Amino acid sequence: MKNIAVIGAGTMGNGIAHTFAQFNYNVQLIDISQNSLDKAIASIKKNLSRMVVKDKITNAEKERTLANITTYTSIKEGTQYASLVIEAATENLDLKLKIFKELDEVCPEDTILATNTSSISITQIASNTNRPGQVIGMHFMNPVPIMNLVEIIRGYNTSDEVMKFTVDLSKKIQKTPVEVNDYPGFVANRILMPMINESIETLYNGVAGVLEIDTVMKLGMAHPMGPLQLADFIGLDVCLSILEVMYNGFKNPKYAPCPLLVNMVMAGKLGVKSGEGFYDYSKNRKAEIIAKQFE
Repeated sequence: MKNIAVIGAGTMGNGIAHTFAQFNYNVQLIDISQNSLDKAIASIKKNLSRMVVKDKITNAEKERTLANITTYTSIKEGTQYASLVIEAATENLDLKLKIFKELDEVCPEDTILATNTSSISITQIASNTNRPGQVIGMHFMNPVPIMNLVEIIRGYNTSDEVMKFTVDLSKKIQKTPVEVNDYPGFVANRILMPMINESIETLYNGVAGVLEIDTVMKLGMAHPMGPLQLADFIGLDVCLSILEVMYNGFKNPKYAPCPLLVNMVMAGKLGVKSGEGFYDYSKNRKAEIIAKQFE
């Protein structure tokens, strides 16, 4: 069990690749875009260098970690020897179903297929394969190298052996696995996203401004960052997608996305990734509030 393939070179994908490579697994990082792969490797190098400066790892460990990662633009080539594949593509059901259908066709019969989805049904993803017992959810938290939690989501057909294997593997990379069942949003986002959505509603209704809302939650509830800043960090498009999955899954109006969130996503204001969300990240300094949006 030394070959781990990771599908998707974005923030989550490169963080997962970084983590497994640091624990001396051979990682095949796969993305259709060579540019995305190059950016991912650059990001991993930057994060490893920061760890060296902080004396968390040695320079030799940094170089070994980088040497453990190989990049591919072909799923078939990148997964041919994989014992485990972790899909970390965009939170889009159709895309995930397409990827898992291809993985099922090209991966060895004993390969376990995991998804890093933060809300989409594991059972539904598994149904697009001929190996539903070998499909499981591994929901890592961002930033992956730092955050300890991994939600392990059992689909309806996930086998006990695959569940045990995934839990044990998570412990080997020094993560804390928590087993949960397959319902929209699982545990983390079923609780987190309504809080973020209500924070946006509070802003939308004019109860308080961005800084005031975040300050109340940071100082009053001891949150490390406010919910609106956290939404920017997650990506407003991702927040919207998760809320839509939960709203459609439960048919409950309490999960309906706030109109302000919908409008911001349509306008391309996605948070940190776009340079602008509830805060302004376009300047290379501490985020500033975008007052004009809420006047």
